[in-house]
Amino acid sequence: MDGVIMADEVPNRADWKVGVDIGGTFIDFCALEANSGRLASLKVLTTPEDPGAELMTGLTLLAEREGFDPAHMTRFVHGTTVGINTIIQRKGAPLALFTNAGFEDVIELARLRMPDMYSLFCSRPDPLISRDMVFGIPVRMRADGSESRAPDMAAVERALAMAKANGAQGIIVSFLHSWRNAAQEASVKAAIAHLAPELFVFCSAEVWPVIREYERSSTAILNGYVHPRVCGYLTALEERLKDRGVPARPMLTKSNGGLMNAAEGKHACVNMLLSGTASGVIGASWLARQAGEDRILTLDIGGTSADFALIIDGEPQFGTGELIGEFPLHIPSVSVSSIGVGGGSIASVDAQGVLRVGPESAGSTPGPACYGRGGERATVTDAMVVCGWLGHSEMAYGQLSIDTGLAQRAVGELAAGLGRPVEQTAQAILDIAVSEMFVEVEKLASRAGVDLRDFTLMPFGGGGPMLGAFLARELGMKRVMAPRRPGVVSALGGLVADLRGDFIRTIFSQLSGTSLPTIREAFETLAQEGRDWLVAQGHNAAAQLTLSCDMRYIGQSYEIEVVLSPEWLADANAAAIADAFHRTHQRLYDFHDPDGEIELVNVRLSAVGAGPKLSFPEIDVIAATAIPARRLPVYTGVSVETIDLHYRQSLAPGSTFQGPAVVVQEDTTFAIPAGAQASVDRHLNLLLTFPE
Repeated sequence: MDGVIMADEVPNRADWKVGVDIGGTFIDFCALEANSGRLASLKVLTTPEDPGAELMTGLTLLAEREGFDPAHMTRFVHGTTVGINTIIQRKGAPLALFTNAGFEDVIELARLRMPDMYSLFCSRPDPLISRDMVFGIPVRMRADGSESRAPDMAAVERALAMAKANGAQGIIVSFLHSWRNAAQEASVKAAIAHLAPELFVFCSAEVWPVIREYERSSTAILNGYVHPRVCGYLTALEERLKDRGVPARPMLTKSNGGLMNAAEGKHACVNMLLSGTASGVIGASWLARQAGEDRILTLDIGGTSADFALIIDGEPQFGTGELIGEFPLHIPSVSVSSIGVGGGSIASVDAQGVLRVGPESAGSTPGPACYGRGGERATVTDAMVVCGWLGHSEMAYGQLSIDTGLAQRAVGELAAGLGRPVEQTAQAILDIAVSEMFVEVEKLASRAGVDLRDFTLMPFGGGGPMLGAFLARELGMKRVMAPRRPGVVSALGGLVADLRGDFIRTIFSQLSGTSLPTIREAFETLAQEGRDWLVAQGHNAAAQLTLSCDMRYIGQSYEIEVVLSPEWLADANAAAIADAFHRTHQRLYDFHDPDGEIELVNVRLSAVGAGPKLSFPEIDVIAATAIPARRLPVYTGVSVETIDLHYRQSLAPGSTFQGPAVVVQEDTTFAIPAGAQASVDRHLNLLLTFPE
């Protein structure tokens, strides 16, 4: 990911494109000067007490170190964790829910599923809106979209007074069958705006207009819950960028792996809840395609969590129902599985004397003990330091120096309680972290029906290369590919991402030749919405429109998504649509019923506006054995061994060496276990292969 010319060779009129991603510990910067192809990267510690301040610090450092000029920034893409952290920490806005009288328990009943089917003592999370803030309004819409009873505006006024008295800052309006006809929700919203203009209001049909009242209601609630904090953050972001003289219109990464402008993000907050994890997968997909890898398991380890995703045929996988903290997100998003194990995850001994790792994290403040910022509890990073894998160079582009003594003391306190040597305790922390990731990855592979031995592991994030090779070895994977700058892959994802908007309509129609005009009309309406959305984002070039339907056999409770060809609709080819459904059902469930009647539930459309075409230079490969910078002692799990240390910038394409070894660079450290054969490819990716 390095460029080809020096800072003083950049043309007078530079064209900077900047991607930024904020995690729990660091904010990552990836800045490309498009005229030269030169790429600069940077990490800055986050400032939880003043979100957004670290962004200005990073821009200042880029200007000082790289000759970056904010006035020449033509693209600025930003991923943030403000929304998801608001939900996880339960620091969102106090809300009230207005729903149909008699349906006040909709969010508590949910889907009546136990969080852990194997535990008799599990409990469901408390709803984001407490029961006393749910108000039933006498109103009813029939399933066909005709009105049975108009909203009782006197009841709305009484409910509004009670909601305000109880401290509500916003109102969520969600009525039955608003997916078919949203007029009742709209009329109640207008009444609230007239009676209490100081409150914000979101209607379920305007956030995500789908059948199933729980999914529609919960999506609208998530949107409203984070709205004030997200809106305030984005407003401050725009002002700060304007004060720095940045002309680029700020864009945001979305949960679906695409982009939208910051103005839309202020009200469509739910679309950016998984922006950071999604942009990491998009960046990894782009790097995989550059390297000719089509089957990738991504491993993104930050300070707080480890995130996993599958890339198949060079493309990320999408789905719905991803968890945001304890709550499902029902809009399309890049499929990512997460676990609370990261570099800052704290190790502890429970009441039964069992060593545990995470999910509590030291974050950036105070951070792991070895950072010397006040942390006193042992973390995964401290365990890596005690074992000797870390601590041989400055970290995070020179912003952190590792204090081995502090790491030894923190892990030593745990070791004393366990009655074990310090190095063995540190190794146990690492083993537990890897084993917890192993369990989560195995679940992911089982759900997807794939054999991970056919995949290459791509570790990134600040902690991915530290533990990635050990996880790959445990999973039986034969290849690992670490990009040139693993620490800023999520920020790179913002740079290479496209604009992408998702649109949906529920139609409920049996598949037949006579129903195709209705389906075609729904798609045409969505297509126009998609084109209009792209224009609103500032995209006036060609649009790529992808059509799909949620379909099922009549009698089934849930449906599957089937991609459709526009020609099938134009030609009224119901047989081709049915055949596509049967094939998809067979692939997913190893079963299909060729004589079964098919029902279409939702029509979907994705509108994509291609982003800038970027490429990094390839360098000729010259085979050579890498010469280590020095040797160092490392506890490898059984004993202390003396192994090689390499500097990443000294490894040219074609360089080879054997593990065990350590590779250090500005944004991370790559720990390479014994038995691995390492080499560098023409894209400066570091490749590991394990023997059969």
